[in-house]
Amino acid sequence: MDKPASAQALFVKGLLNPAFPALIFLVFLGVALGLQYGIEKQDRTQIQANLDNEASSMANRLEREFLVHVDAITRMAQRFEAAPETDREIWEKDAYNYLADFGVYQAIEWIDRNYVIRWMVPYDGNEDAIGYNVAFSPERLASLQQAQATGNLDISGVIDLKQGGKGMVIYAPIFSGDANNGFIAGVFRMETLTKHLLTSRTLESFHIEIKNSGKPAYQLNESTKTDSAFSRTQVINLPTLDWTLTVTPSVSWVEDQRSNWAFVTFIVMLFLGLMTSLTTLLVQLILKRNQALLKTRRELDAEISQRQAVQQDLARLETTDTLTGLANRRFFMEDLAHTLSIADRQMRQAALVMIDLDRFQTLNDSLGHQFGDELLIKVAERLNALSDEKVMVAYSGGDEFMVCQQHVENIDDVINLLGQIKQCFEEPFAVQGEEHSITATMGVAVYPQSGLDADTLLRNADVALYRAKEQGRNTYQFYTEGMQDREVMRLELDKDLNHALANDEFVLYFQPQLDLNDSSINSVEALIRWQHPRRGLLPPVDFVPLAEESGRITDIGRWVVMAACRQLAKWRNGPYSHLRIAVNLSGRELDDESIVDHIQEALESNGVPASQLEVELTEEIFIQNIEHNLNQLTKLHKLGVHLAIDDFGVGYSSLGYLRDFPVDLLKIDRSFITDVTERHDDAVITRAVINLAHNLGIQVVAEGVETREQLTFLKNHRCDVVQGYLISRPIPSAELEKALSSGLLDVDTPVGT
Repeated sequence: MDKPASAQALFVKGLLNPAFPALIFLVFLGVALGLQYGIEKQDRTQIQANLDNEASSMANRLEREFLVHVDAITRMAQRFEAAPETDREIWEKDAYNYLADFGVYQAIEWIDRNYVIRWMVPYDGNEDAIGYNVAFSPERLASLQQAQATGNLDISGVIDLKQGGKGMVIYAPIFSGDANNGFIAGVFRMETLTKHLLTSRTLESFHIEIKNSGKPAYQLNESTKTDSAFSRTQVINLPTLDWTLTVTPSVSWVEDQRSNWAFVTFIVMLFLGLMTSLTTLLVQLILKRNQALLKTRRELDAEISQRQAVQQDLARLETTDTLTGLANRRFFMEDLAHTLSIADRQMRQAALVMIDLDRFQTLNDSLGHQFGDELLIKVAERLNALSDEKVMVAYSGGDEFMVCQQHVENIDDVINLLGQIKQCFEEPFAVQGEEHSITATMGVAVYPQSGLDADTLLRNADVALYRAKEQGRNTYQFYTEGMQDREVMRLELDKDLNHALANDEFVLYFQPQLDLNDSSINSVEALIRWQHPRRGLLPPVDFVPLAEESGRITDIGRWVVMAACRQLAKWRNGPYSHLRIAVNLSGRELDDESIVDHIQEALESNGVPASQLEVELTEEIFIQNIEHNLNQLTKLHKLGVHLAIDDFGVGYSSLGYLRDFPVDLLKIDRSFITDVTERHDDAVITRAVINLAHNLGIQVVAEGVETREQLTFLKNHRCDVVQGYLISRPIPSAELEKALSSGLLDVDTPVGT
């Protein structure tokens, strides 16, 4: 009896079985077939992707090139708008230039506002179109009427041309609404346009169908034998048109795209399956292992790179300002201290320049913080161009920058640097699509003369900067001995200003205004004074700039309005009840949205008619933020308050705001009155201003009248009101009442001190 066969024997028996090689062959045959199918599927996907790219490229080219013609026709219409008197000969010359430059137009036309073609080039071949009404259907009429009303383009879509054949027309309106002067039209034959916009290879290899709103509009290569298994529809973005482009490839194009890799792969894989199946399995196992190791290595490298980037970002944040990209204040001061220690050892000088942007806060408040940030970035870019091994630029914050200059041999080195900084501000800055001219004021402190350490040098540079601002801005000032004492006095005065309102230290003085029509006093200007407890009576020039810089000018302005209303209330029911008081309003006060409500409240709480209060604003305030200011002043005008332009003639004199703003009075600046009887040009300007104001229904007040000759001149030229030392200096209310009651305000006996 035979023994049971062992497993090894069975395996050997299997290897020797003639059917085993066939089984292996069938397995790998199946794999080869599967790969062949997958590659063929991928091949079809790639062909479709290539077709998609072709269709997208066609659409993009058609959009781009067609928009060039749209822009060209639009520009021609704009030129007609700019010169509506253009005659036919000049227009035809312009149109022929378009024909020569673009080489695609069937014709260029001028169509009158009744939609009739009047002018056309070229005339040959287009004779039948002259006099043709292009609003040949209700749909075309509606589209053209809408274009006339809105001034927007109208594109006809594919239509039957009067000249014959299929085509399309671009209509660019000349003016809009009632001012419409017809259209400039560009006419294209579809076959010419498509041949111009599409390449010859495209025209040969594809059947192209254009649909408008889903309906067939035009076809190219209708006779081309296409492969219907592939197709691509692409949306075309053109003004007023709802076009799609359907691209179907030719059979030859599809065959050119096909790859032989499917068959080659089948043969190769079949061969490898027969010869190296076991070896392939081993290689696959090795590759999988290597891929796993490589993936682990990449993940580790990515984590290391990420940590290094975080460390670099942290180091950069510690030394760099995130907005401007310049060194920040902390790093600058550390570097300055190091620079001074080196300068001390080498017995050299170093300079610190503080830079303050003029009018930045005004622009930032009126145009927004985003504008301010963009402007700071632009300034930083220009200043950073000065950086080298001897110069370091930093951003201090707000509207201030700092520059440190090392290895200064003499003062000329610093002056040369200051000149380079000023050059950075010579060209306007382009921000948010507009150009703005910005200037800068600089304060300079030089080591060791102006300070032996970084903090002292910085403080003294800031003192010099403030002194430069006092001199008119857009300049520079070196720190000198004694500046610190003046700065201390200014800071003390600024500190006292905090308590002035609370302690009721402000008083109003009044300067009478003489009515030249009847020599009466009907109005006075209120001028603020500060009764300082230690320094005595201070004029506005000593404290108003401080108040504007610190932002306290708004509170002071509100006090002036309330004090003026209280004074009017005191005069009510008395001999001075007819007086009107004029108060000055600053630009910062006008920016306050609640200023109108405050003035109304002050009038109502004191029972004072609005007509007895007059608000004066300088020309510059009128110009700044025109839309907002017009809204504020309109509210005041509706309230019944009189509005006056102060210092007229020295700022941004413009007839525009005299026409648009509700102005009641115009005050001629004293600079024109001083020499009005001696300088011919001042006399001419003064007469012109008076006549202009009277023609606009505005009264005129002349400031700074100090001589009888000036008074006579103004009276002879019909000036309405005058004020100045000839009439009276600004005086307290008690002295004003005494002068009015005793008749001391006669121009022969001026009062006040």
